[in-house]
Amino acid sequence: MQNNNEKIKILEKSISEISEMLDRKEISSVELTKLVLEQIDEIDPEIKAFITVCKNEALEQAKEADKRIINGNRLSKLDGVPISIKDLICTKNIKTTAASKMLADFVPAYDATIVERLKNAGAVIVGKTNLDAWAHGSSTENSDFFTTRNPYNLDYVSGGSSGGSTAAVASNMGFASVGTDTGGSIRQPAGFCNVVGLKPTYGRVSRYGIVAMASSLDQAGPFTKTCEDAGILLEVMCGHDTKDSTTIPGKKFQANKIQKANFKNQNDNIKLKDLKIGLPKEYFAEGLDSRIKERVIEKVELLKKMGAKVKEISLPMTDYALAVYYILQPAEVSSNLARYDGIRYGYSVANDKSQILSIKNLEELYLKNRGEGFGDEAKRRIMLGTYVLSSGYYDAYYKKAMKVRTLVCEDFKRAFSEVDAIITPTSPTLPFKIGEREQNPLAMYLADVYTVGANIAGIPGVSIPVGFIDELPVGLQILGPMWSEELILNIGKLIEDRRNK
Repeated sequence: MQNNNEKIKILEKSISEISEMLDRKEISSVELTKLVLEQIDEIDPEIKAFITVCKNEALEQAKEADKRIINGNRLSKLDGVPISIKDLICTKNIKTTAASKMLADFVPAYDATIVERLKNAGAVIVGKTNLDAWAHGSSTENSDFFTTRNPYNLDYVSGGSSGGSTAAVASNMGFASVGTDTGGSIRQPAGFCNVVGLKPTYGRVSRYGIVAMASSLDQAGPFTKTCEDAGILLEVMCGHDTKDSTTIPGKKFQANKIQKANFKNQNDNIKLKDLKIGLPKEYFAEGLDSRIKERVIEKVELLKKMGAKVKEISLPMTDYALAVYYILQPAEVSSNLARYDGIRYGYSVANDKSQILSIKNLEELYLKNRGEGFGDEAKRRIMLGTYVLSSGYYDAYYKKAMKVRTLVCEDFKRAFSEVDAIITPTSPTLPFKIGEREQNPLAMYLADVYTVGANIAGIPGVSIPVGFIDELPVGLQILGPMWSEELILNIGKLIEDRRNK
């Protein structure tokens, strides 16, 4: 077995690199999986990225992968590679809690479509990662179980809601993870933890088997160490699914279009010298940490030197996007969480004999189950959502927000008629301290100010690492028109390659 330095060198490798090692039989999947499980044992007690570690299941999957590799039947670049899954995504015979007391003991009888596809590609699933309960949050402090810490400074948040997934990748407890993004829950934590986080176009990846938060906004995507790796996962995860009517037929993704050297987009007709990058003035205005702005502009200047054209653009509806999001999202949350009453499944006081004897009627049972099963943030969003959907307020809030959503979409369409891609900071601030915003929900919601627009418009976005300020990571966000994942990942790859030289 490798010494500690050799172990870390292996765990720090990308999927592409580790895949080549598996192909050359320099390491087995079982050895690799054991290294990852050892890393989890050693450092997760401090970081707290995992809710469930699937040690036995992972080793069995790794053994099967090794048989295929020995026989020359390797399924994909992911075959035999250890990854993790956000605990909002159903896994057959493995607990899926949504980090909520309400689902603390829920064991699904089926896999989500994306889990099924990852398994079919041979990925080894080492565990389920922590999140803000029901994915409600931007820091993973709203988990009903524990807070996940930032691997670069344990006093700081890892971001959210997919904080466990990003922390797992950042601290080498697996080579990738799968999260979900409803308003920035992949990109913002990726920026906070120095990894790549990709939110695909709405409809590219199936939502079947994912515990729904806001159905018109949710989209699953990968956390990885490189843009190339993000493409490897996306290729496996994406595609039409008859179980999810929002997935679009004919929109497969090819990872080999993430170029290693020269830049081309998905149609192979835009070279770097023709690339037009937009900088939305609204994203570089008051409220942005000036040091983050400088770091992002540095990378933009790098692209300019390489031949890209850069221009300032305007997305005037940006000022309304966050307000629109926090009307539409709680409305859909209210609807989606209505099913959790503790009667058919989920937390129920009926399991406590001392409590059930005092319940007078069914309504009181519902109130008790939901009152104890949901945390404060879930209750807040249920109440907000119910309010904006209620008689007398629907037209004033929800209907108006839907109209403004159309204007946000039109903003992006106009912008992409002028430029090929948009670059912004991922977050206006550096990672914040644990507890710093706990009593101020509005300040927490503002953490998503640069990311919610992409979900409202359904466009893809990726956050890539661009260095550190005060030893805390900084993320840069690249947005593109619908179905332009190849384009934005290639731009990210260019910045990555220059950074690593």
